[in-house]
Amino acid sequence: MDEIKKIIEALGKTFETFKGENDVRLKEIETKGHADPLLAEKVEKISTDMHEISAMKRQLEALETMAGRGAFGGGTSEIEQAKSDYKAGFEKWFKKGGDGTATAAALNDFAVKAGLSTLSDPDGGSITAPPEIESTIDRVVGTMSAMRRICTVMPIGSDTYKKIVNQGGNAHGWVGEKESRTETDTATLVEIAINVKELYSMPATTQKLLDDAIIDVAGWLADEVSIDFSEEEGDAFINADGVAKPKGLDAYTKVANASYAWGKMGYIASGAASTLASADKLKDLKRALKPAYRNGALWLMNDTTAGVIDKFKDGEGNYIWKPGLLENAPDTLLGKAIEYDDNVEDIGAGNYPIYFGNFKRAYLIVDRIGIRVIRDNLTEKGKVLFYTTKRVGGGIIMYEAIKTMKIATT
Repeated sequence: MDEIKKIIEALGKTFETFKGENDVRLKEIETKGHADPLLAEKVEKISTDMHEISAMKRQLEALETMAGRGAFGGGTSEIEQAKSDYKAGFEKWFKKGGDGTATAAALNDFAVKAGLSTLSDPDGGSITAPPEIESTIDRVVGTMSAMRRICTVMPIGSDTYKKIVNQGGNAHGWVGEKESRTETDTATLVEIAINVKELYSMPATTQKLLDDAIIDVAGWLADEVSIDFSEEEGDAFINADGVAKPKGLDAYTKVANASYAWGKMGYIASGAASTLASADKLKDLKRALKPAYRNGALWLMNDTTAGVIDKFKDGEGNYIWKPGLLENAPDTLLGKAIEYDDNVEDIGAGNYPIYFGNFKRAYLIVDRIGIRVIRDNLTEKGKVLFYTTKRVGGGIIMYEAIKTMKIATT
């Protein structure tokens, strides 16, 4: 895509300009003890521009990915025909409501036959959204939510996902041919359960608009709901406390990494009050993760934090933050990819602004199969409400696979 190439060129030029101006700033600090305020302001402006260009690159790449996934598979199999018939019935129900041939109960039973849902709705009050709508919602959420991109996402057919984790201690060891076998530690097995919570959105329209034959039903519902779902999920996977919501990263107990224990998240102290001391602390955070988890590990932070880190150099004078100067190449920090999420805290006293981990192994997102829709044309006269729900859960399943940075308070 020509637009992406132009963005990459602009990003590369801006990065070179940034390095040159920041080198001058660092030289002034080294020789004078301080930098000219106008120069410091200039460096900050270039840094902001650089991160904005990087964000534009990521957005264009995401749009290109979405366009590549836009086509839905065809086919003439019985199941594909069932899905096609179901979609036609859904649109009829969506616009007009139940009329005997497309009631919610009849559509919901047919959804099970079409493989679009695992349960029927005996009350006939809600139905499962057809795959075109559900796929659109999931695709947009996946683009907007960093956690959905970097964590393991698993569809489930029940309200709870359970996993057994072995913390070690299995019977094993070295022994000579005639030596006795001493008893080894007993394996410690821990059950982790992630429950789904209900997320809802309730867009409204008028019956007159629904009567318009040119309306794209699937597109309309997806556009209205996807932004709501994305914003709520993105915040929950970072900040929610686990009560009627997923359990976000910030909700877990954090301890100094030297005192790490299962069920808690280890942290590295920033080394300075209310700020990040140096690149060395980031190296410490990277090394805090066991080598077995580093393959596939990445950084998670917001753009503001990246704007502080981009000025750090290693012991050989190289910048440790680098922009992705190839198509679909991420920005990197100390050789590892960076994912940006504005739900992560800023640098500040007592905050946790940086995570480093193998998120695929550390955090699991579970989606209860089926996005449900209830059509309500009675609550508000002249309006039709579409109460749309999905069930989502999330939580850490491997505590060793993620570490964080804590900003000191004093």
